[in-house]
Amino acid sequence: MGLFLSTIINKIDKKGRVSVPASFRVTLGSQGYQGVILFRSYKYPALEGCGLQYMERLSGSVDQLDLFSQTQDDFAATLFADSMQIAFDGEGRILLPESLISFVSLEDQVAFVGRGATFQIWNPEKFKAHQEKARERLASHSQTLKLQAGNCGPRGGDDVS
Repeated sequence: MGLFLSTIINKIDKKGRVSVPASFRVTLGSQGYQGVILFRSYKYPALEGCGLQYMERLSGSVDQLDLFSQTQDDFAATLFADSMQIAFDGEGRILLPESLISFVSLEDQVAFVGRGATFQIWNPEKFKAHQEKARERLASHSQTLKLQAGNCGPRGGDDVS
């Protein structure tokens, strides 16, 4: 499974069509579905984007919760009932529904933000402010990240700071 990397700003036309970055399309296409799954973030003014394989993993995680519990119901309503499968057109674009455009406050540009296994779609100015605050939080708390051991090369267990 490929990764979604970088922040790419693309234009959105008056009909709500936006070109998905080529590298994102390659990652999504390798998962067997020629399109994207989008749903409203419950944490940020952004859309969460992923492929079908990742959505299946989310489904498996929700299925591990107690059947008929409020938490399971809330996750199902937030993740699955709100998700949209949006196919690519012949030019690699997707058509964003007005409800999603309004949720993110998109105007003429869209920020595709890589998050590793997933990506987000933001209003570019809102993402810039969010990213600056995230950097400040990490720096002020001197946060580090333990690099997962594995196929990461000779420094597989080092901290990344």
